[in-house]
Amino acid sequence: MSQNPFDALGGGGFDMNALLQQAQQMQEQLQDAQARLQESVVDGTVAGGAVTVKVNGVGELVGVEIKAGGFDGSDPDDLADLGDMIVAAYRDAKANADALAGEALGPLAGGLPGGGLPGGDAPGQLGF
Repeated sequence: MSQNPFDALGGGGFDMNALLQQAQQMQEQLQDAQARLQESVVDGTVAGGAVTVKVNGVGELVGVEIKAGGFDGSDPDDLADLGDMIVAAYRDAKANADALAGEALGPLAGGLPGGGLPGGDAPGQLGF
């Protein structure tokens, strides 16, 4: 009579079908969370709202708003400052998107090493 190799792990109660079903459910939950993030929009602002950048929950730029009257394009220094403000506003918005992604994806990574995310527990590492 041959012995079940899984008996040493606490008996032959290992259910591969249950494990595969759980993995499929987690994949569906992940896809749902990613779809919600794709539809979510967060803002980043600088200079008291002079520049506002909008990104979706996965960090894709979806809009830039520049307050009227602040920049007319006639002064090269103003244009350089405007570029810097857009970059800063994007970084602010991206940080907000990363926090949103962490909230949305965090429960799906529970119990996995490093939060279950490649590169540790930083959602931004995934490109979200």
